[in-house]
Amino acid sequence: MGNIDFKTVDDIQYHLDKQQYIANRELSTSLFLSLKMNKPIFLEGEPGVGKTEIAKALAKIIDTELIRLQCYEGLDVHNSIYEWNYSRQILQIRMMEVEGKSDQESISSEIFGSKFLIKRPLYQAIDFEGSSPPVLLIDELDRADEEFEAFLLEILSDYQISIPEIGTIQAESPPIVVITSNRTREIHDALKRRCLYHWIGYPTAKQEFEIIKRRIPKISETLGKQVVAFVQAIRAKEFYKYPGIAETLDWANALIQLGTTDLSKEITKDTLGTLLKYQDDIESMDDKTTHGLIQKAFTEASLI
Repeated sequence: MGNIDFKTVDDIQYHLDKQQYIANRELSTSLFLSLKMNKPIFLEGEPGVGKTEIAKALAKIIDTELIRLQCYEGLDVHNSIYEWNYSRQILQIRMMEVEGKSDQESISSEIFGSKFLIKRPLYQAIDFEGSSPPVLLIDELDRADEEFEAFLLEILSDYQISIPEIGTIQAESPPIVVITSNRTREIHDALKRRCLYHWIGYPTAKQEFEIIKRRIPKISETLGKQVVAFVQAIRAKEFYKYPGIAETLDWANALIQLGTTDLSKEITKDTLGTLLKYQDDIESMDDKTTHGLIQKAFTEASLI
């Protein structure tokens, strides 16, 4: 595990903090146990709450490679484990024919060697040769089909893959696996049982203000607290898509670029596109609603 041996939950919380990732005690404990028990961690939560950033922070802390498998509908073996480089194989066949080599067994043995194999993320993680195991991020698993879940379950059971033309490849040291889901659908219980589970919610006002201060040091305390209080107020109302931490940071940056020192109804309405990403949500922010949320933000900001 690199040069770092996490002896306590405080250790991992300290190193996450150094990577500018603010984790509460419960999340730090889940990560600590995941590492100590060599079990994947399954992180579920709304988009934009920092699930993917956990894997990035871990890779930096451990000083190892981050291997990311971005899930999507239709993801299959060829896109997640390996595929053959067909153009190179065809070129090799033609070269062998020119050299007078026509024996089918020899040709097959040559073109199905490892140098013609394109390694995809799961293969890369299993066959990793670094000094520390890699962090394997399986991102947004809920976007993949259920069939892929079953296949992934098999991989996580033994940390090995089988390629008919080559054989079985076993991981010398299992990767550190982080699985994320935005919960657009339920993930099968069998896969969850292989993992330690943790739900990541939106940060508290104090946590979000701390994030803003670290990521945008030039923001004033007054504006930073108003931004956080306004975003927190939005999350307390009915919207189709709530702003995540990334949107909070984008909005804060936009306000700074416009020379804003205090929130106003006008500047808020002009910049809603950095905070809300659906037109129905933006249209619901009429003058009365916007004014009410700003007044609430002014009141709540003093409590942060």
